Amino acid sequence: MAEHDDGSSLRESYSRLLSLAVHEFRTPASVVGGYLRMLQRDANDQLSDRQRKMIDEAEKSCARLVSLISELSEISKLDSGTAPFKDEPIDLFQLVREVAAGVHEAGDREVQLTVRGDRTGAPLKADPVRIQAAFEAFFRAILREQPGHATVAADCRKGADGSAVVVVARDTDVQRSYDAPRAAFDEKRGGLGLVVPIACRIVARYGGRVWSPGLADQSDAGLAGRSALIISFPLPAEQRT
Repeated sequence: MAEHDDGSSLRESYSRLLSLAVHEFRTPASVVGGYLRMLQRDANDQLSDRQRKMIDEAEKSCARLVSLISELSEISKLDSGTAPFKDEPIDLFQLVREVAAGVHEAGDREVQLTVRGDRTGAPLKADPVRIQAAFEAFFRAILREQPGHATVAADCRKGADGSAVVVVARDTDVQRSYDAPRAAFDEKRGGLGLVVPIACRIVARYGGRVWSPGLADQSDAGLAGRSALIISFPLPAEQRT
């Protein structure tokens, strides 16, 4: 019991620390961003083109910092259980198709995303906006890892246990990814901020799991962690057959 209490106390302490950090970072970042925007609007000709470019770049970086602070705040709310959720009936497989149609993360490198497998048959009660954001983050994370001129497939299927499964991998590696030993998913993705850790928390909120295909041997190097993932949600008992 004491061990459980210690764990709860640690989680509460972590949540308070994260919330305080968000507050302390947000105020100075907002002030700096405000002054930079004022400089951008300044018509004073004494600023050279080079100086204006530096101000523009500084403002972009400051805006990015503010965005990261907001994402850190979202993680704090998710971990403390205070984030609002609107649970509505959705079909996961149908939602996956809708999200994929709007993701073009690596289009400039001719990396395409396609959806295949079951079109419907995965009813859940979940927050559609949050689930959409989660899958957008997962798709972007995997697309960024692909070489040029590649096709990534999001394959929708029911698992052997009746769960709803989405395998995201190169189109030639979907089945191998599904059959491979399952390993921990690496949330650390440079250039994406904190959207992937947020996505993992949203999946966990509904009893889901996120895995990477593990390496059975060196011949499976193409399946290594960062280039593919498997997302699984438990379905209602009446939908598992």
